[in-house]
Amino acid sequence: MKVNIFHIVSNTYWGGQEEYAYQLLSRLIGDARFYAEVICKKTPTVLQHFRRLDVPISILPLKGMTDIDTPKRMARMLKKGTNIIHVHTLTDALGAIMARRFSGNRDTRIIISLHGIRHPKNNIVYRRLCRAIDRFVFASELACREWCDDAPWFDRSKACVVRESVADNPFAHPAPDLRVQLAIPPHKVLIMFHGRLSHEKGLDTLIKAVTQLDKDIYHLVIIGDGNPKYLTEIKGIIVANQLVRNVTLLGFQEDIAHLVSQCDIGVLPSIEPEALGIANLEYMRAARPHITTDNGAQREYARDRENAIIVPPDNHRALAAALVELINDPALRQRLGVQAHDDFERNFNYNTFYRNITDIYLNPEDKQDTAK
Repeated sequence: MKVNIFHIVSNTYWGGQEEYAYQLLSRLIGDARFYAEVICKKTPTVLQHFRRLDVPISILPLKGMTDIDTPKRMARMLKKGTNIIHVHTLTDALGAIMARRFSGNRDTRIIISLHGIRHPKNNIVYRRLCRAIDRFVFASELACREWCDDAPWFDRSKACVVRESVADNPFAHPAPDLRVQLAIPPHKVLIMFHGRLSHEKGLDTLIKAVTQLDKDIYHLVIIGDGNPKYLTEIKGIIVANQLVRNVTLLGFQEDIAHLVSQCDIGVLPSIEPEALGIANLEYMRAARPHITTDNGAQREYARDRENAIIVPPDNHRALAAALVELINDPALRQRLGVQAHDDFERNFNYNTFYRNITDIYLNPEDKQDTAK
């Protein structure tokens, strides 16, 4: 008998959580062990992505704490069979718990993937909510430790670490040749940043760093979107430092894998601790040398001068020095990229992630740590 997997995706925008569910569902729909379905709002941006997968979609209100209609309608889906509800926020977990109760089907388990580094509250409602969730999945040892250390009341046997991964998007529009599109000459090194455009990701630190470089030796491509006010500030810094010909903002792009493979140097200069650092993994997968900071879970896989260059966060001078070193040393770039790719394939490939997460689906009450 198949296990029914229901993914709840409640955001109204497309981000990391949505991409996580999308890639996972793209595998689940071809796996004979599972029936997979996505539950989301009537949001065009989100729906257009999931409709490409030809996955069953249930559109529900998903309005949060006071929404009773969603759990009642979800309960009808849970009446029979063995069910897993996979959520990505505690608000959605509450709706799932209510739906399970309304359904009367005890063979329903709730799994939450906590993306980012979270710190639990300590009140009776929050504790009861966490006790009703069957498994907590963290992306790194750091994320798991930060949560558990802040919650002495938490049942640690429910926590497991399943490091996330990245895979190609087969439905993405083919990426352009950046050097051709942007007229970047062969002698210029192509530096890349991709991800959410925000102060926390260190984008303004990166802009300050490249102001210290010779404008004739590099071109910086920035991929992603973010808060419009912050983007205006970034554009102002670019104009004020006369970097318009050296820095290109590409906006959101689907075919990240093929864009990343075109860069000479990747940069993720996060100021706030990363729960894992998906952008880092994408550079590693593409055998691209990258620079990252040492203030998060990057230390669990990034080794300075072995498979990456590690710099202190919010330090544009150190970042500029690392960029200059890599620009001037093609052999170092090659060595770091090769080692990074080997490490990704050994520890982070998508097949490993998929095996670990589906093991939890099939054995949700097995409390052994699945970290690999």
